[in-house]
Amino acid sequence: MNTDMNEDIRRACEVMARGGVILYPTDTVWGIGCDATNPEAVQRVYDIKRRADSKAMLVLVDSEAKVDFYVRDVPPVAWDLIELADKPLTIIYDGARNLAPNLLAEDGSVGIRVTNEPFSKQLCFRFKKAIVSTSANVSGQPAAAVYADIADEIREAVDYVVESRRDETGRPRPSSIIKLGSGGTVKVIRE
Repeated sequence: MNTDMNEDIRRACEVMARGGVILYPTDTVWGIGCDATNPEAVQRVYDIKRRADSKAMLVLVDSEAKVDFYVRDVPPVAWDLIELADKPLTIIYDGARNLAPNLLAEDGSVGIRVTNEPFSKQLCFRFKKAIVSTSANVSGQPAAAVYADIADEIREAVDYVVESRRDETGRPRPSSIIKLGSGGTVKVIRE
């Protein structure tokens, strides 16, 4: 990991630790992020996106072990899905815990993705908490696949914009989303 990336991650973590909001690259599209345990920071993200807080946002973590910390009873099939996924996979779990209440869906569920992309994985590892990851756009607008797609309005509304990966031009796609229900039911929300 280069020094610039280390410094970038250090700054982003400092901003989130004091309740700030960041703009950062993930394993899919660029995201707006904050400390997923801080309700005020989560509310700021909803405000930036101009989105009703009844629409839950997902969180990123750096390891399977963290999923256990944020979900009361992880269905056994989740571990197989995480292990076998060949592209980014967000799993919606019932029984979320240890997260800001306004981050959760009305039924108490939360979407969690274990990231393997080097920057976001290291960011989650160093921050030591789940990080909100919602597409860097105003609700209803297209997701920002690359940094150049992000509207000035979004860039100006956050407290820190990560320097890493700004020059990429690839077209990453949003993650697949699966909802795991009680009794092992699996529902595909987005392929």
